[in-house]
Amino acid sequence: MAISFNNCSTFMICIILLLPTFSFGTENYYSKATFYKTSDGKGTPTGACGYGEHGRYVNDGLVTAASWKLYKNGVGCGACYQVRCKDEALCSNEGVKVLVTDSGEGPGTDFILSSDAFAKMAKHPKLAHMLFPKGVVDVDYKRVSCKYGNLKIKINEHSNYHGYLAIFLFNNGGYADIIAIEIYDVKTYKWIPMRRSYGAVFDLANPPKGDLKLRIQIKEGEKTKWINSDKTVIPDYWKPGSIYETDVQIP
Repeated sequence: MAISFNNCSTFMICIILLLPTFSFGTENYYSKATFYKTSDGKGTPTGACGYGEHGRYVNDGLVTAASWKLYKNGVGCGACYQVRCKDEALCSNEGVKVLVTDSGEGPGTDFILSSDAFAKMAKHPKLAHMLFPKGVVDVDYKRVSCKYGNLKIKINEHSNYHGYLAIFLFNNGGYADIIAIEIYDVKTYKWIPMRRSYGAVFDLANPPKGDLKLRIQIKEGEKTKWINSDKTVIPDYWKPGSIYETDVQIP
């Protein structure tokens, strides 16, 4: 579920900011950020990326909804950004490292941060209460890596062993985008492409039976490449809700 700017804070100021065209790189870009509220200050289980409960606590709840240009119809799910508030009196030089779990934007904003992430931009926790009333703050940001371990997949709860497989991947590091996933059919010796259903969720009707291997196409900057799993990733007789660790690491 995409986040609406109007629901974020009663203090928000709608400011239109014209930005240059975004291109992938390590340099900083300038925008605005705001926040949304949850009962615990962390993420939401209804984010557009389809992470469910995982989207609440991943990256210690330091998560964000991203504007459409950064969300990229789901390709931007799992991306990590360093976001720094530009108010020198209140905000630290380090800012906060956030992970994209949702889509949402308001006039001029590229990030709608969880409350915990918004507060993390302050120099000190005691200054966070002065940051929230601003509602919208000027920020700079850049794409960074979250430096996780091996890539993991979760079988979506709506999957059915007899005819439908849906998965999402996490621990993807955050710097490279996952743009395609294929499953290897040992009977036909062919790779079968999965469909991006929505967000970070890929699915396949009538998946092949037996142990399954994956290969993942990633994009880093303008370069794309395939990364193959050397071992079985999804075992035969998988179950909805199960989590499996791959032997693949993505930067």
